[in-house]
Amino acid sequence: MSSLTHLDEDGSAHMVDVSAKAVTARQAIATGRIGMSEEAASAIAQGLVKKGDVLAVARVAGIMAAKRTADLIPLCHPIALTSVSIDFALDTHGVTVTATAKTAGQTGVEMEALTAATVALLTVYDMAKALDKGMVIGDVRLLAKSGGKSGEWRAP
Repeated sequence: MSSLTHLDEDGSAHMVDVSAKAVTARQAIATGRIGMSEEAASAIAQGLVKKGDVLAVARVAGIMAAKRTADLIPLCHPIALTSVSIDFALDTHGVTVTATAKTAGQTGVEMEALTAATVALLTVYDMAKALDKGMVIGDVRLLAKSGGKSGEWRAP
């Protein structure tokens, strides 16, 4: 019925069988941003948020989220991640997060990187919402992926 890989010939959703795919080193990098007031950004940068170290907590939350992606996204495969890193870039109006996920496996880690970035951003919001309830999360996207049959891809 469809050429979409998560639909069978009857149009029913199913988990893709990756057992015949080669095991390759795979990596994905995702990013996102949370915009906020100068006051909130300054408090995060200076470590003055009452709940604690916003970026440290957001980093751990992003890593934990990457590890639980298959529990959150129904048709994702559980993946043995070999590495997850979360990096932050602060400026006067917000925080940009970059999440990198790696594995040696039969399927990619794009969803793990995207999940890590998104949950890290949500955690920044949770930690700093007392300073700025109007923060805006956005621009979450895949920046790059490598490995597997389709090889290298980079966002334009």
